[in-house]
Amino acid sequence: MLERTTSLTNQWRDNQWLYSLLGVLIALIAGWLIGTWGVVGALMTLGVPVALIVLVCIFVEPKFGLLVYVNLSFLIGFTRFIPGDTPLGLGLDGLLMLTLFSTVLNGKRMDWKQLRQPVFWLLIVWLTYTILEYFNPEAPYRPAWFYHARSFSLSWFYIAIIVLVNPITKEDIKWLVRMWLFWSFLAALWGFKQQYIGLAAAEDRWLAEGGARTHILWGQLRSFSFYSDAGQFGSEMAGVTLICLIRFFENKAWLRRIAYLALAAVIFWGYAVSGTRSALFVLIAGYPSYLILKRNPVHILRGVMVAAPVMAILLFTHIGDSNYQIYRIRTALRPTQDASFLVRLENQQKLREYLKDKPFGAGIGTSSGAGARFSPDHFAAQIPPDSWYVQLWIETGVVGLSIYLAMLLGIILLGVYKVWQLKDPWLISMMLALLAEFIGIAVVSYSNPILGQFPTSTVVFITSILFTTCERWDTPTASTASNKNLTSKMLV
Repeated sequence: MLERTTSLTNQWRDNQWLYSLLGVLIALIAGWLIGTWGVVGALMTLGVPVALIVLVCIFVEPKFGLLVYVNLSFLIGFTRFIPGDTPLGLGLDGLLMLTLFSTVLNGKRMDWKQLRQPVFWLLIVWLTYTILEYFNPEAPYRPAWFYHARSFSLSWFYIAIIVLVNPITKEDIKWLVRMWLFWSFLAALWGFKQQYIGLAAAEDRWLAEGGARTHILWGQLRSFSFYSDAGQFGSEMAGVTLICLIRFFENKAWLRRIAYLALAAVIFWGYAVSGTRSALFVLIAGYPSYLILKRNPVHILRGVMVAAPVMAILLFTHIGDSNYQIYRIRTALRPTQDASFLVRLENQQKLREYLKDKPFGAGIGTSSGAGARFSPDHFAAQIPPDSWYVQLWIETGVVGLSIYLAMLLGIILLGVYKVWQLKDPWLISMMLALLAEFIGIAVVSYSNPILGQFPTSTVVFITSILFTTCERWDTPTASTASNKNLTSKMLV
């Protein structure tokens, strides 16, 4: 050991000039990057070594790439703090493809038989339709297809392969949920900072460039945290509130129940300061779904006793109307009195006239962001969809929308069937929460395009594969195991 240490010391002395030269070169390159590019250069100086380490880790363990992808999905909203048009969305797609490539390279330890799962075939049907949509003769600019096909079907398909074949464990699922709750808690705090302390310069600039039109109403700010917009932020906060409430009901340890309840309260107020009224329907749809899926009259009665007074106060009283956030939540239950909702109905009537002879839609990439960028004079780009399903209707037609809704229904029914077959209590409670949240997000996507936005899309795509294949992690309860052992002994 002493000889080895001495040898290493001598080697360092012999090559000291080389290491010193290398250090000087690195310092000069870092100085040039920072001097030329400023903050971006500093980030590059720090980011390149980190990126190389992450790259090696992804090739060694593909699951690591998936976890990095999840975390970066939450950070993508910070692009408003980076000057210029940085294509971080494309960077995330590259990371996802890299993780998929690593999965193939590590193919010997992957369970490729999992690709026979019914949920994967549902995704293949939808993917095939979106690929055929590339040849839609109505599309004014075909390359725009790629920009929306990613959120429509490609990302979901790639994530499905990674989640299905990788050796994911219960511990991995726990880490996914922990990261989800952690980022959601930070997002709520950031929303409070915007609402009660003030906005950063980059956020003020974002509002001045057009965001104020939808995020400052009657002089009140709709907090958007570090998400793409307030609609995305509010819907995500409502979904995580639902997860925390279900974990509160399902846990038996009082310390954990108190922690989940406190977290639910913080994140729910994050939803409130977003001013996103329609996000309430994540809870209205998801909470009853959870109660029904429990198939327990006691749980259903307890859930109704908790929810009924809250709904009665919102529907039949004006308690709390002096608080702007509570007033906004209450107006979600009276959509026919909302001017913006009526405008949406008028827009949908115009679209109905336009699409009546276009069963396959105007082509993927003709509305919303890609439409405004590549074909701004096209009719489909003139009317804001204001809804994930309306956007699908515009771009893929009534045929595409029907296939997509059938796929969502199939995923939900598969999830219900698989969860009801489980024996492991922890797995049952976790998959119930993920399934109920998925239902809530699917419902609220009628009013917000959140199913195609980071980070909701990332989380929903992953959880949909988890609860539709949850039997992979099921373990029998102690009583079931003992009964099986007794039966085996009797047969012997």
